[in-house]
Amino acid sequence: MNERDENLTGHDSLAIIQQMIYAAKQDQKDDGIGWILWGWLLFAASVLTIVNLQYNWYSTFFFWNVFGIIAIGLLLFTIVKALVFKRTKKVRTYTKDVFDKLNIGFTISLLLIIVAMNVYITPSIGFALLTGLYAFWIMIYGALLNFKPSNIAAYFVFALALACMFVPNFKLVMVIHAVAVLIGYIIPGYMANRAFKQISKASFNTTA
Repeated sequence: MNERDENLTGHDSLAIIQQMIYAAKQDQKDDGIGWILWGWLLFAASVLTIVNLQYNWYSTFFFWNVFGIIAIGLLLFTIVKALVFKRTKKVRTYTKDVFDKLNIGFTISLLLIIVAMNVYITPSIGFALLTGLYAFWIMIYGALLNFKPSNIAAYFVFALALACMFVPNFKLVMVIHAVAVLIGYIIPGYMANRAFKQISKASFNTTA
């Protein structure tokens, strides 16, 4: 192997290392689609419940029951897609492992609050606790990915969760819940999506 081949190999090795570093960074980025999707579903359920309480179309929790059916459907689709259509095994990272554990903990906590709402606590207190749980997850997300919009949004959502504790009117609780989802999920989701697209575009232009 001559000196030119050695230099070429070294250059290629450096390029591979750079690609691996970039891939690891990308693995820690979020395109925001999940936040946007769940955010709009939660926001729609809140707003439709407010309208329903005003005009008495259906039972109080009709639209939340619809949301529950949709949520279960999306979760089952995600599980089936992961099990059936999974072709390549991605390299696991520390961040992904943490997110997986947090997702499990978040889901269990969510179910416990929902059960409590149906057994013991009032819906107003239940949604206050749910909003507080959102804030906790948003804060952890922002901390792990160093995403400032989520870090800031988490404090606002915590404040709204506290406000819910002192609001006996369920319609107003739904208004607060909708605002919390807008601040904590939808707006940061679109910001993350825009940032993700900019990074992807910059990477494509650099590679091309």
